[in-house]
Amino acid sequence: MGDVEIRPPRPEEFAVVGDLTVEAYRADGLLAEDVGYEKELRDVAHRAEHAELLVAVADGSLAGTVAIVHPGTHYAEISRDGELEFRMLAVSSAARGRGIGEALTRAVLTRGRALGLRRVVLSSLDRMRTAHRLYERIGFRRLPARDWRPFPTVTLIAYEYDL
Repeated sequence: MGDVEIRPPRPEEFAVVGDLTVEAYRADGLLAEDVGYEKELRDVAHRAEHAELLVAVADGSLAGTVAIVHPGTHYAEISRDGELEFRMLAVSSAARGRGIGEALTRAVLTRGRALGLRRVVLSSLDRMRTAHRLYERIGFRRLPARDWRPFPTVTLIAYEYDL
């Protein structure tokens, strides 16, 4: 793989970022039709208004994305004061296994350090085992006290990384 560029998406890329995010979640069987999450994943313009978005560009193509959120903002789920949270990490099927998810996750950690925060947190579907292995390899630890269920059939488990 060539170099990976991590940067904010351009507005004209929002539709592609939305498609990429939905495709990544669908490829892993993570979109439950009954909770309407696909619509939220596609709405990149709304995310860009309420969160910091990053994309990974590899070999000239959009390969992944992540949303960085602050406590108390629209997309925050489990973050508290002094913490940065990230959500909707997605890597296209075509770009998997090339370090894109790790590059995006490390960019979030870099952002947290630049903001002088003490911790990065996230929630992940309990069945996202590949993502869990990535987080643990980077140094995230489980944070079971913040596990939660947004719907009766959806369990989200929490992780933390001390900066």
